[in-house]
Amino acid sequence: MEIVKDFEVKGTRMVYRMPRELDDHVAAQLRANMDVLIDSYGIRELVMDFENTRFMDSSGVGVIIGRCRKLGFYDGRVYAVNCNERMKKLFAVSGLNEIVMEEV
Repeated sequence: MEIVKDFEVKGTRMVYRMPRELDDHVAAQLRANMDVLIDSYGIRELVMDFENTRFMDSSGVGVIIGRCRKLGFYDGRVYAVNCNERMKKLFAVSGLNEIVMEEV
């Protein structure tokens, strides 16, 4: 189980480099890590960088939806960048493309 802990914070924006595999084995820890960072830094824009992500299941979709809801309470935004074709299809099929911005 590998969770990428790489993140960058500038003001109220955080770029979080997503793990290679986003499945039920990493979802709970990833969710907790992101929530602590969002709360600690007062994040209002979360940029999820999917450059290294090769697989995501419904647990990963849940992590993304949860962060959208969390930031929505603060009028925040969630972005997805560097999505490969597989990730773009998953975003479309799951409806994530309706709630997550693709461009920063």
